[in-house]
Amino acid sequence: MRTDRLPRLGLAHLTALEVPPIDLVGIAARAGFALIGLRLHPAHPGGVAYALPPGSVALAEMRRRLDGEGVGVHDIEFVTIGPDFAAAAIVPVLEQAAALGAACISACGDDPDPARQAAGFAALCEAAAGYGLGVDLEWMGWRPVATLADALRTVRAAARPNGAILVDALHLIRNGAAPTDLRGLDPALIRTVQICDAGATPPATREAIIAEARGGRMLPGTGTLPLRDLLDVLPDHAVLSCEIPMANPPPPDERAKQVFAATARLFGKG
Repeated sequence: MRTDRLPRLGLAHLTALEVPPIDLVGIAARAGFALIGLRLHPAHPGGVAYALPPGSVALAEMRRRLDGEGVGVHDIEFVTIGPDFAAAAIVPVLEQAAALGAACISACGDDPDPARQAAGFAALCEAAAGYGLGVDLEWMGWRPVATLADALRTVRAAARPNGAILVDALHLIRNGAAPTDLRGLDPALIRTVQICDAGATPPATREAIIAEARGGRMLPGTGTLPLRDLLDVLPDHAVLSCEIPMANPPPPDERAKQVFAATARLFGKG
């Protein structure tokens, strides 16, 4: 990825998940973001998620707000593909994503059976393709699809043209890979990259790993993740989404501005 110019940056909803979608648009625009991600499906049982049903007043107002602020929607979160996954149950999420003009759906793999996991991912890709959406598979250390190798194996076994991996800087490094492991991959496999930073010492327990991922990340440039090395191996078309849920964060507007400024500094801006 070129680092001599600042790309269009995205603000992931997890950075300010307490903020409803309609308000996130203005917060992102004021901070300088061109794109946002939205959590319209819970990442885990009981998790926070919002709904913008097609044809609803809420969706119409959301579209007006996006158009007025000049902000686009990149990805919709978050589909968990477990043993009992049924793509038909995700159709309402796909409808909302298409109505908002999103590019892709983010998913994770939670099925311990690799063949069934690949079949579930393929089914989601087929359903999403009907709405013009891609599907990005993220790996996480506490799930069966835990590593870059696991994610690549699943996406390749599914063999769907709209399937890709989601590279999260934290999960890449914490789960045994490095930026150089992305070099040489088909550029079409990398559509979305989530940027954050973290400390030098990895969490020691499953609970601590989850806590760091969901609420203990750091601003880019304030930790030890090899973010500049990561940028060097990314294709130019990859969308950088700032996913930085922090402990004791400032108010959402100030938080978004801090996140944007810290990420811009990776490109020598600000």
